[in-house]
Amino acid sequence: MNILDSFSVVLYLYWVLLLLVTMASLILAILAFRLGKQPFAIASAAALAAALLLAAIPVGAAPVAFGVVIGLAGLLLAVIGGGPAAVLALQLATKNSVAPGSHGGILVGTDAPAPAAADTEASAAATPPAPVHEVLRGGLTIGVLERLAVAGAILAGFPEALAVVVAIKGVGRFTELASSEARERFIIGTFASLIWACACAILVSLAQV
Repeated sequence: MNILDSFSVVLYLYWVLLLLVTMASLILAILAFRLGKQPFAIASAAALAAALLLAAIPVGAAPVAFGVVIGLAGLLLAVIGGGPAAVLALQLATKNSVAPGSHGGILVGTDAPAPAAADTEASAAATPPAPVHEVLRGGLTIGVLERLAVAGAILAGFPEALAVVVAIKGVGRFTELASSEARERFIIGTFASLIWACACAILVSLAQV
């Protein structure tokens, strides 16, 4: 076997390894999505980071078959894996201090005017607990569409669309961001989701350069 053949074998093994690591991240992301377990989300993120490091090695564009499969896997990983990644970021940031709602949002109390100082004790005993309502509903569906749009825009060579996606989401959620809990969840969840989608799109782009 000459040097050229040896190099071809090594290059082939490289693309196989990159594909396997990407698929491992995707499988772990699906498990995290279905089971809601943090360890699977962490392992998926670690596999994605490893895939990015591998893809950053300048070996040229992937063969057509590998490029197509890695592209599809990367797009699925962006859409599916971003959900568990956002949930993990929120759990680490809020430590589950906010009660979840039944429609994918969170339960927050309705702000009420503060009582006068002289009537504080009497008001505390007479005032019923503040009513709660659910905000940021439908986050799962919105997140999937958001990451699909972001990854698709980057792969299509139109990263400026990220600003449009964030603007649409911000306008749509504006009336729900009155409480600090809602604002915190919106910002952390959006950034985690966008970063994950961008990382997956970059992975696919590196593999096809």
